Amino acid sequence: MKSAQQLVNEAKSRIVEVSVQELALALQDHQTILVDVREPDEVVQGYIDHSVNYPRGVLEMRIHQHPSIGSHCDSKAALELLATKPIYLICRSGARSALAADSLNNMGFSTVYSVAGGFQAWLDAGYPVQS
Repeated sequence: MKSAQQLVNEAKSRIVEVSVQELALALQDHQTILVDVREPDEVVQGYIDHSVNYPRGVLEMRIHQHPSIGSHCDSKAALELLATKPIYLICRSGARSALAADSLNNMGFSTVYSVAGGFQAWLDAGYPVQS
């Protein structure tokens, strides 16, 4: 039997992690896709501007609805369009976003990044948050 930490460590060995500094740089391009995979009760306590909240449990089912795609695409076309864009994932500490990145990679997304240290590292670095 594997522990949650073992699953996270395995996922981290297969994904690309970026620092909060790298995320801050990427966010200067307003086309950057940032998905917050925390639960809604966590997000209401603060979030990063321009992020979209798809909790970890529904990410795969809702990613095709990302606002950057618009409503003119069916879900398959939306997924194919999103798969061409870099997607950054963030959670509280970097564990759920690592699992989410691994899952999106398995769906065929090729430029997916998990933010190491998550929202807590973002806060610790003094970056701005919305409430």
